[in-house]
Parts: sequence; C-alpha cells; structure tokens
Amino acid sequence: MARYEFLLALSAVLFALGLAGVMVRRNVLAVMMSLELLMNAVVLSFVAGAARTQTLHGAAMAFFVYVAVTCEVALAMALLVLLARRRGSLDLGAKPELKG
Repeated sequence: MARYEFLLALSAVLFALGLAGVMVRRNVLAVMMSLELLMNAVVLSFVAGAARTQTLHGAAMAFFVYVAVTCEVALAMALLVLLARRRGSLDLGAKPELKG
C-alpha cells in the first residue's frame, strides 16, 4: 500500500475512534480528548494531501488548524474548570441546568 493511502486509512481510523468516543463518553474531559483525536485525524489527512501533491498547502493548513485547536483547548479547559467548580462533577448528565 502506498504511503498516501496508508495515511488516509490511518486518518479515517482515527476519525472513527474520535467520533465513537464523542458519542459514547459521558465525561466532559474524555469528550474533549475525543474531539482532539478528530482534529488530529483531519490534520493527518491534510498532511497526506500535501505529501501526495508535493506542496506546502496541506502543511500550511495543518498549521492553521493546530493554531485554532490550541485556542479552542485553552478556552475549553477554562470552561471545564468552571464547570467542575460549579457542579462538582465533569459528568455530562449529572445535573442538567436548563433554565428558560
């Protein structure tokens, strides 16, 4: 199997694992880790495309995706700390607080 097809297959497997983790997990921290796995799968597909076309377009896109993901993680961790202090738990279904 060529390197490009292997990288795309690995990317698809990582994406499927991340998607399954998002749908199955109930802990917010585990869901965040699964979302990171999804983003890494997308970045890997960008890098595979860059390797196939012999250009830097995919690598540049991967860089910008990592910058956006880093900002997202910084905000999400702050929200997780706030959620843990308020609820006392990181379980998604522990105490639904829907007020209308």
